[in-house]
Amino acid sequence: MIKTTVGRLIKKYRTNDPFEIASQKNVLVLFELLGDMLGYYNSSRRVQMIHINSTASQQDQRFTCAHELGHVILHPNVNTPFLRRHTFYSVDRIEREANQFAVELLMPDELLYESKHEDFTVQEAGLIYGVPPGLEELKKLN
Repeated sequence: MIKTTVGRLIKKYRTNDPFEIASQKNVLVLFELLGDMLGYYNSSRRVQMIHINSTASQQDQRFTCAHELGHVILHPNVNTPFLRRHTFYSVDRIEREANQFAVELLMPDELLYESKHEDFTVQEAGLIYGVPPGLEELKKLN
């Protein structure tokens, strides 16, 4: 399901750049000092916002934008910081889904098949396309 959703998104916006997709969807992307947090998503008065740590590396900012865009698309009404603080609801599934969304967005099948002749492992492709080590295992190959 996530793979299909990402595929449609890439086709519709003709890019897999999370910043470009966010811009085209009128999602505000804000760069802020967030301490040890990489980013978060929230909406206020129907304005969707992705907050990204301005001190993070460019690669981390790109993955964070893709992850938070996953929340925009998959969980638009979920306030994960609220859930963490005020409920016993596990946010693990929500975060795993957002990570899978980010991996599929940054490493679409077409990109991997184009570079297939390079004989990359999924781990090597993950490094090339900005996916944090270990998360490339979320990639579903057809």
